[in-house]
Amino acid sequence: MMESKKIQIQNLIIGFGKAGKTLAAELAKNGQKALLVERSDRMYGGTCINIGCIPSKRLLTEAERLRDTDDKLAAFPLIMQRKETLTGALRQANLNKLISQDNIQVINAEARFLSPDTVCLTGPGGEYEVKAERIFINTGAHAAHLSIPGSDGKRIYDSTGFLALDELPHRVVIVGGGYISLEFASMYTALGSKVVILEAGSTFLAREDRDIAEEMQRILLARGVEIVLNAQTIAFEESADDTTVITSQGNFPADAVLIGIGRRPNTVGLDLQKAGITPDARGFIPVDEHLQAAPNIWAMGDVAGSPQFTYMSLDDYRIVRDQLFGDGKRHRNDRQPIPTTVFTFPPLSHIGMTETQATQQGLDVTVKKLPANAIPKAKVLGQTDGLLKAVIDNKTGVILGATLFCAESHELINLIKMAIDNHIPASYLRNQIFTHPTMAEALNDLF
Repeated sequence: MMESKKIQIQNLIIGFGKAGKTLAAELAKNGQKALLVERSDRMYGGTCINIGCIPSKRLLTEAERLRDTDDKLAAFPLIMQRKETLTGALRQANLNKLISQDNIQVINAEARFLSPDTVCLTGPGGEYEVKAERIFINTGAHAAHLSIPGSDGKRIYDSTGFLALDELPHRVVIVGGGYISLEFASMYTALGSKVVILEAGSTFLAREDRDIAEEMQRILLARGVEIVLNAQTIAFEESADDTTVITSQGNFPADAVLIGIGRRPNTVGLDLQKAGITPDARGFIPVDEHLQAAPNIWAMGDVAGSPQFTYMSLDDYRIVRDQLFGDGKRHRNDRQPIPTTVFTFPPLSHIGMTETQATQQGLDVTVKKLPANAIPKAKVLGQTDGLLKAVIDNKTGVILGATLFCAESHELINLIKMAIDNHIPASYLRNQIFTHPTMAEALNDLF
């Protein structure tokens, strides 16, 4: 057996995600050496640019452009290729940015801890035993899988597989009614697929206010999506022509099945116990408010249980950077609330408290609503579906939360974030001067 090559370095980063790659560049800028290990050369840059945000939003954009055309089947391979060209270019740009710096080395390998300060790397270049002063874990998460009969069938996919289909499926069945499922339902319905969503629960979008959920359901149904509630998925039966999803609400034949039941952290194989770290019940790495998991070990992004968005991974990097090169005051608890967006048609964006949450807490609030079809720019865009809502504290006049289900809501929600963070009252947005015609001016009428 070949002896491991030994490396001693200041900083070891496991995972080429948003936090890891940005931290590597920061360390190099400050004259420190960093070794970044990534197990797959298809994942430089992390989930977002390779199998998450960027490819899915590119396909969503392409799908909406094709929605009213007749050449979807012929166009499908072309839009998949354009998606792959984009992600490939971003992946290479991410790699080039790091390897062009003298203080950074990138290795493709699997990592496992040998002790709190030593990691074994095993890859095409051989085996390395790396002893590091500081270790940063940014390994991300993967799609959860079902353990039921037939779940290993050839037509069963996770979100990664659904972003790389060779042919446009005529019939799509999505197991799970969460936000990722809604994005894929919107995408493939626009591409011409017949889509069925199987939701195990009795309530569609249970976390949303009922008026928002009902508007989403109305839009999906109008676009041809079938939504089945109380559907417990029992098995998959594969034939030569298709796969049938067997459920408590009936059987659903499909050309492709998407399992959209959430994501799990990438911690298996790291041997975290040898680093003195015990993952929690769901497999995430427990960290303190400064993202430390052990005296010389930090975890960042999805694997640390942070909200699973690339911008949260970036903010995790900021917290760690502040520990290393700042005053150490930044921490996980000073960034709430955070904005989120589900990229359906139209996009569904949210921040802070919903009307339901305010009611449950017995707060004295005013709820403002505005239908999207009342917005001039929405009419210009031809995107008049949706509803805007805001929850306002009656005592202070500040905004407690907002749900914007309308065109360009993914941009507008950032204005609400700044207003909430800076305690700007709703009246300020009500009386603000916005350009016309824009979606932003809808905030005048909403408030």
